[in-house]
Amino acid sequence: MEEFFHFWRDDFKFEDRELGCAIKCMSAHYDLLTDSHRMHHENTDRFIKSFPNGEVLSQQMVQLIHECEQQHDAEEDHCWRILRVAECFKGACQRHGIAPTMEMLMAEFIMEAESR
Repeated sequence: MEEFFHFWRDDFKFEDRELGCAIKCMSAHYDLLTDSHRMHHENTDRFIKSFPNGEVLSQQMVQLIHECEQQHDAEEDHCWRILRVAECFKGACQRHGIAPTMEMLMAEFIMEAESR
């Protein structure tokens, strides 16, 4: 969970294949991947819409993920490819001004911790 919290920090490094595997596992758990380990567009759209401001951001975010997937489609190892897609997605969100702020992440983290 700590890795995911730091994901949006500017100095976060996308170096460990295991993180790609963890993202893959988490994405599969939420039914966000197809059988070929690519984004399931419809399910991802619904998942994003379940968050605050998701209705506004879902189409744009799905498009950004799709574009990143296309850039890294040649990578055969699912964990490495998903890690590269995550890195690309983060950069795209930052360039488009839709990356969450640290304050927003802290609030989410606290709410998640309190709900356990």
